[in-house]
Amino acid sequence: MPGQSWVKPNRPSGSTRPVMRSGTPSLPIRAGPGSGARAGGRTSAAIVGAAESDLGQVADGLSVFDLMGQGVRRALDDCGLSLKDVDGLFSATTQSRMSVLGLAEYLGINPPFLGSTIVGGSSFEYHVAQAIGAIELGLCNVAVIAYGSTQRSVGRKQASVREPNPYETPFKPFLPSSAYAMAASRHMHQYGTTREQLAAVAVAAREWALLNPKAWEKKPLSIADVLNARMVSYPLSVRDCCLVTDGGGAIIMTSAERARSLKKKPVYVLGCGQSTMHANITSMPDLTVTGALTSGKAAYDMAKLGPSDVDVIELYDAFTINTILFLEDLGFCKKGEGGAFVSGGRIAPKGAVPVNTNGGGLSYCHPGMYGLLILIEAVRQLRGECGARQVADSEVALVHGNGGVLSSQATVILGTQATV
Repeated sequence: MPGQSWVKPNRPSGSTRPVMRSGTPSLPIRAGPGSGARAGGRTSAAIVGAAESDLGQVADGLSVFDLMGQGVRRALDDCGLSLKDVDGLFSATTQSRMSVLGLAEYLGINPPFLGSTIVGGSSFEYHVAQAIGAIELGLCNVAVIAYGSTQRSVGRKQASVREPNPYETPFKPFLPSSAYAMAASRHMHQYGTTREQLAAVAVAAREWALLNPKAWEKKPLSIADVLNARMVSYPLSVRDCCLVTDGGGAIIMTSAERARSLKKKPVYVLGCGQSTMHANITSMPDLTVTGALTSGKAAYDMAKLGPSDVDVIELYDAFTINTILFLEDLGFCKKGEGGAFVSGGRIAPKGAVPVNTNGGGLSYCHPGMYGLLILIEAVRQLRGECGARQVADSEVALVHGNGGVLSSQATVILGTQATV
């Protein structure tokens, strides 16, 4: 409800966290010593600044670099640093071939370390891992990760050019929707998942969005609304699909040691993992199993944590099936149980498992490569800055980015000072 925070069930001091899954994990999670698996001294970097650019439909004439610049300056203000402190720069966008060079020029800086990995919406979770390595090696001290998109203003065809595929293009798929629809159809066939269960994901996202003043969508949504909405690619209606908006933002990373002296509470990177499986959906080995299975295990192992240690979950929900697949592959429920797991309001504001607390790509904002915005939301949740949608007593957040057509996956686990 507006004005109220989601509150975890109380637990006695020293007890383990409540298990948020309906069965044994689908991942072989290696936990650290003791309940909660907190392991000291395992993190070398932290996120110290986070901010969005203007969102939704931005002013006429703004470029992707204008939006990146907004995000960078706001994120630097957030942590008390300035452009002269930046010596590492990462960016990705579909609207500039060499965006990191363009951004450096736009900002008027010449950082010695640059990164421009682009693997779709998970690029920014990849950048987090790369920034950690650069900071550890002394290649940079303050790293900026930035994104901007004007896809709503200029149109998706202008913002993202499709590459022809000799095995798919003759069938005229409506990409990316048709690819995710194939995954949803297979999950329905194999595990009995229903359209109503897919719709439950969209409804939960909308409930979170109504608590977020920055969210694009402002009206309630029901299961019936999702089921009766215009069909895009069966079984996905338009309400099963993400928004098409402008937007962007930035995060600032530095060493854990330096982070403690800055303006805001540091959010430490406890673990990260990446996985790539394919480029085109016709090359995906199993439409019901994503690379999150691999990236999640790597992140859990690095953090020495498991699914039951996570307080808040931020997933790349380009389509409703994404949330179900990722909850399964990241160990929050068994494979095939995701539909039942998200039903009954479990992942909504009053539910037991807080997922996509900003409203997600389905109801908050989706500029085309959404992965940076879920990092920003996770940082704010762990700082306790989210107002009506704040998840009380959050110490650990899991962020999972997705790129392409379930092609690239990247998981980042973040924690407060209490976790290091």
